[in-house]
Amino acid sequence: MTSQKDQRRHAIAELEELADLPLSAAQIFRRADEVLRPVLGYDGVCWHGTDPATGLVTSVLTDDLRLEDFRHAVELEIRTEDVTQFADLRRGGLVADSLTRATRGRPGDSRRFREQIAPAGFGDELRALFEAAGAAWGCAAFMRAPDRGAYRVGEVALARRAARSLGTALRHSQMRAAGSPAGGHPPAVLLLDSRNRVVRADDRAEVLLGEISDDAVGVFEVPTSLLMAVEQARAAKAAAGAPPRLRVRTHAGAWLVLNTSIMGCGADHLAAVVITPANADDVLPVVFATYGLTAREREVAVQVLRGRDTREIARALSLKPLTVQDHLKSVFTKAGVRSRRDLVAGLVASRVPEILD
Repeated sequence: MTSQKDQRRHAIAELEELADLPLSAAQIFRRADEVLRPVLGYDGVCWHGTDPATGLVTSVLTDDLRLEDFRHAVELEIRTEDVTQFADLRRGGLVADSLTRATRGRPGDSRRFREQIAPAGFGDELRALFEAAGAAWGCAAFMRAPDRGAYRVGEVALARRAARSLGTALRHSQMRAAGSPAGGHPPAVLLLDSRNRVVRADDRAEVLLGEISDDAVGVFEVPTSLLMAVEQARAAKAAAGAPPRLRVRTHAGAWLVLNTSIMGCGADHLAAVVITPANADDVLPVVFATYGLTAREREVAVQVLRGRDTREIARALSLKPLTVQDHLKSVFTKAGVRSRRDLVAGLVASRVPEILD
């Protein structure tokens, strides 16, 4: 009979193999579900894709949970303070934690537990962030029925190991994803009412909604990324702050940016969303994260994209030419190329827009 330790070790080995397979993010999530459900012991899971640079959720995938409850989950995540929220986990450097552990055995102290988890018939929740190379590639919430008891220390530790493996697999998936140009199109504009229903949309926006659609569309009429952008904008307005720019990738691989503004207040307010092709400042952090470049290596890579030779890069960054060459060798190795020309070609294939001086 296989021991629990061996089962967990085998599960991690299977997850590590996903990085070498030509899988989409959705395929990685479904395979991870098959591997983790027996050893982690959960009864429901919600998988999310994220904007790698900000960690904001851009998609949802679940076969176990009611998507009708997702909007309230978004509101709780963005507009209230609670334990083990994804943003707090990332700021705290935790890749996984359970609700029971975070509340010291009092999950009822969590508003999310009282309003969503317990009414849905679950007794504990374990959240995990899938990070790699300094970027967030996805996240998940694993729900457990009350009769299983709370997640134990060993299970949280297993989730943390699994999270790192899945972060690597998702990063590699992004590296392999073929892109199609997003440029050459004017901005797309649409208006949503206070219940996130589309009131008006131009022709381009109608097309793009289909290109970034996910499971949430069947319930909310709009993709998760759009829902998150609007809710983030509402929260920012309430706090007199600026809403974040949300990056999202189309099914064809092109990067877009969602910019949202809230017009009016109360029940009759509208949310205006402008969807534009991502520019270099939007895309480069993501592409460099997929390669796993350090901060200095990213600076050198940008100089290469600007067409500068080794001496010019050395002057621009106050480095010795030999140091620049060392950084370039590391960049080439991580990007899987042999020359500057190959590096630029790879970035063009990733749909990085023209970089201006």
